[in-house]
Amino acid sequence: MVKVVQIAQHGGPEVMQLKEVELAAPGPGMAQVENRAIGLNFIDTYHRSGLYPLELPASLGLEGAGVVTAVGEGVDLAVGDRVAYCSAGFGSYAEAVNLIADRLVKIPDSIDFETAAAVLLKGQTTEYLIQRCFELQAGQTCLFHAAAGGVGLLFGQWAKALGATVIGTVGSAAKAELALSHGYTHVINYREQDVTEAVRELTAGQGVPVVYDGVGRDTFDSSLACLQARGLLVSFGNASGAPEALDLQRLSTGGSLYVTRPTMMTYTQSKAELEASSAAVFERVADGRIRVEINQRYALDDVVQAHRDLESRQTTGSTIILP
Repeated sequence: MVKVVQIAQHGGPEVMQLKEVELAAPGPGMAQVENRAIGLNFIDTYHRSGLYPLELPASLGLEGAGVVTAVGEGVDLAVGDRVAYCSAGFGSYAEAVNLIADRLVKIPDSIDFETAAAVLLKGQTTEYLIQRCFELQAGQTCLFHAAAGGVGLLFGQWAKALGATVIGTVGSAAKAELALSHGYTHVINYREQDVTEAVRELTAGQGVPVVYDGVGRDTFDSSLACLQARGLLVSFGNASGAPEALDLQRLSTGGSLYVTRPTMMTYTQSKAELEASSAAVFERVADGRIRVEINQRYALDDVVQAHRDLESRQTTGSTIILP
């Protein structure tokens, strides 16, 4: 028997229940992983709440790291392999889980389980945002919302290493200090400053070529207003809820603007893309170009509180759950 977090209905954090279930042997193409650390991500709250509805009852969680304990037919992994995952199936909120083996990546010896579970999904998100969704170049300036969050802290370091100037938004002085220590050149406290005015001032009135927005409804209008002509809004998340429907005429009057709504799953849909993306993340962690800040740890029994803290913006950096 293994402990697993499941939901029978969509709703608030209280709908999550910790249960003990019998875990079957992995079938063809599957591998069983004993989790050593589990990643907590904002997308987990979307699945729980029903913003991204799941077929119920459902097990929650996408990210984790652990040891392969059993393999099904046709699997190119061995018992004892150290692996991490963030797109191999649902159910990482568990002591052990059966997953699609082709979506597991091996963890380099230099990286521990907690770091791997804390960085893979956020790191692969950062990788595709910077390197493929909009290929950020040295000398360019960009805006990133929620700079002190898990993706935000990785993004600032990665972008700075490229030679880009990064403007971040935060909601407190403490978060501003955190962002500045992780690669951000300028930080705007949205509770005290008008973000659009501040960005225009920092860019001599021009705006930025790209805005990375994982917040959604609360920042969408400001994000569009911060773009220079022919700029791109990368709307990659909905932490404050989904934005309102967009009148395409706004893109015209704003200066022939572009908007994209990407997902990490699409950008790592092939095995080659998955392995290249994870390798880029692990390489930067191993050589110190990015450091992973695990600022919160929760027991599996405390997953309800973990979701409450995440949604109330009480967390910074990465959060892990320990089974």
